[in-house]
Amino acid sequence: MGLFKTVGHATVIAAAAVVCSACGLFDKDESPTAPSAPGAPAATAPVRYAAIGASDAVGVGGSAVCVPFAPCEAGTGYVPVLARRIGASREVTLTNLGIPGSVLSPTIHQIAQAHGRDVPANFIDREMPFVPSNATLVTIFGGGNDTNALGDAVERGAGGNDVRGYIATQVRAFGADYDRLVRGVRSRAPDAFVIVLNVPNMAGLPYAAGYSQSRRQVLQAISLGFAQEANRQASAGVVVLDLLCDSQVYDRARFSSDGFHPNDAGYAHLAERLLAVVNGATPQVAASCGQMTLVPGL
Repeated sequence: MGLFKTVGHATVIAAAAVVCSACGLFDKDESPTAPSAPGAPAATAPVRYAAIGASDAVGVGGSAVCVPFAPCEAGTGYVPVLARRIGASREVTLTNLGIPGSVLSPTIHQIAQAHGRDVPANFIDREMPFVPSNATLVTIFGGGNDTNALGDAVERGAGGNDVRGYIATQVRAFGADYDRLVRGVRSRAPDAFVIVLNVPNMAGLPYAAGYSQSRRQVLQAISLGFAQEANRQASAGVVVLDLLCDSQVYDRARFSSDGFHPNDAGYAHLAERLLAVVNGATPQVAASCGQMTLVPGL
């Protein structure tokens, strides 16, 4: 058996309380500068795992939700499940930086606050600066809360008569923030193997089933744009895990009662897909799939 350690004591909590400065419609030519890319940790090497995320990182919706930054060896979110699976065969140290309700992008954070949405943090200011310098594995999963925040802004009138153009502008800004996040992780932990999970089509998740078609169209347009920006991070030497085109991600049986957060089965699926990548699998990102057009285009 391996050894599973968790990092997340008062030092990290106090530090995280400090704000640090640190396809189609959405096609763009700019790409992040590609550095040398560390591979997955060797099969017998200790793993120092840092997770950047939101409520999914602490397992909201599962049967054992973790307190942010606290030891949570028995948690059922994908982060502690992945750590346990790795720890079954080698030593693993976990730093779970996930903050429930947080967004990836400082730009979306500002938009959310301007439109009355309570967002406590963003990944760049409140999570990335605390990635341990000796991390050998980093996962980044964000975009769901960003999609909902931007969708709410559109519902409240942002974009005016040019919603399509407004979304395209905000997708580009989200992409620039994603670039900053990945560069920051690379700078802090140059030996880390980085896995980015793109965002599914939020219009196809159970929580959105009762929304109007126009609102689901907005969510779909935002989701596809954000997923494209996550996919583009592959040019920065990260591995992208494609959730957008994973049909199992949309299975109602894998969601909690709120229809937004995964349940234990949903988190276990994410952990298994991540574990395969950690163990050497090379995931493919689909160029197209049915999940991209769950509702008519905007």
